[in-house]
Amino acid sequence: MGENGLPRPPRRIPAGAGTLTQLQTAPVRAPQEPPPRGPWIFGRFLAGFLVLLVVVAGGATAGWLFRSQTLGIDTKQVLTTVGPAVVRVLSTTCGGTGEASGVLLDNGRVLTAASAVERPLATVVVTPDGRIRRANLIGTSEDGVAVLQPIGLATGNSAKVAPGDPDPKAQRALIGYTMAGKQVANPIGSVADPTALSTVMNASKLGGPVVDKAGQVIGLVVGDTVQASTIVPFGKLQGYAATPPVGVTPEAGGSCTNSRGSQTPIAPELQVARTPLGVEVQKLFASYLTLENKRDFRSVQALYSPRLAKTLTVTRDAHSHATTYFFGPKLTEVSPSADGGAYARLTFNALFSPTASGADGRNCNRLDYRYHLIRQAGKLVLDEAKSMTNPPASCDTD
Repeated sequence: MGENGLPRPPRRIPAGAGTLTQLQTAPVRAPQEPPPRGPWIFGRFLAGFLVLLVVVAGGATAGWLFRSQTLGIDTKQVLTTVGPAVVRVLSTTCGGTGEASGVLLDNGRVLTAASAVERPLATVVVTPDGRIRRANLIGTSEDGVAVLQPIGLATGNSAKVAPGDPDPKAQRALIGYTMAGKQVANPIGSVADPTALSTVMNASKLGGPVVDKAGQVIGLVVGDTVQASTIVPFGKLQGYAATPPVGVTPEAGGSCTNSRGSQTPIAPELQVARTPLGVEVQKLFASYLTLENKRDFRSVQALYSPRLAKTLTVTRDAHSHATTYFFGPKLTEVSPSADGGAYARLTFNALFSPTASGADGRNCNRLDYRYHLIRQAGKLVLDEAKSMTNPPASCDTD
């Protein structure tokens, strides 16, 4: 109201002024982001340390892989590389086991275990591809290595003795033959961390070479038995492999009237269809050849027909085969006969003394016989044998 008590006139709003619809307030400022924090020193240190660990671990892994590849050994590869130089050694001897592995060197000599060829009457080496070569014993060493000189064996697939010390941490492999005549390579650890030989050995592997990843010979396994097997190091092998050999005592052949070869059971390779008759014939000849090699002539009589037993008596068998060792048999024919029996053709090799009856100075023949087998009490027995080669060929004739 005015001073005179009358109400004041309404306040005039200037023309053009906007309509007032809400109270006007002061503008509100947007909230400010806090300033970024400074670097966390410990976090940065931790992150850097983790990166360093990754780098070091990666480097260590790469180093381990590189060293593993450098010192490791591929048994399949070394078998391909040096396997052709690893031979079987077979012998009829006055005192040896008659069977071992061996390695052919580039000078034409073969190193093997002396325990296999003690006082031999006849010895051969058999290559992985089946070639047979007669061999002479040059001599033996005090630590059980024998040096052989094969006759007419090419050295294209020979091995070399390593020129220097192997890395003691480098892996090694032993190459030799199973009792069934199959060539195998077994890892045997390193010099620094060796595998016990007893875990991979059999008698046929005595004389086998120990090789490095390049296929170089760095040792030879020898011993009178599997349990006593040891490795002769490459340093000594270098002398035995020299021409003439160093550290080897010359050995003369045996002169006994009764000798023997390997006592391992053998069975002929079946080169015809694996029929029931073929398997039956194979088992018959496996028994016959194994008993002959064991000199168990009395038991052989049970495999003869009454007619044949009258001719091939125990006394005659013992006289004829007093020094014989049969190996490498193959059945090339099996057919039924009209009388219920069978005809069988068997090729095999025989080692014997060159002074044996009928030897005529030879000591290894390849034989080829055709047999007539008859049934006796339901079982096949030998009744007649006919030689298909006259005279027999030498066993090292390719």
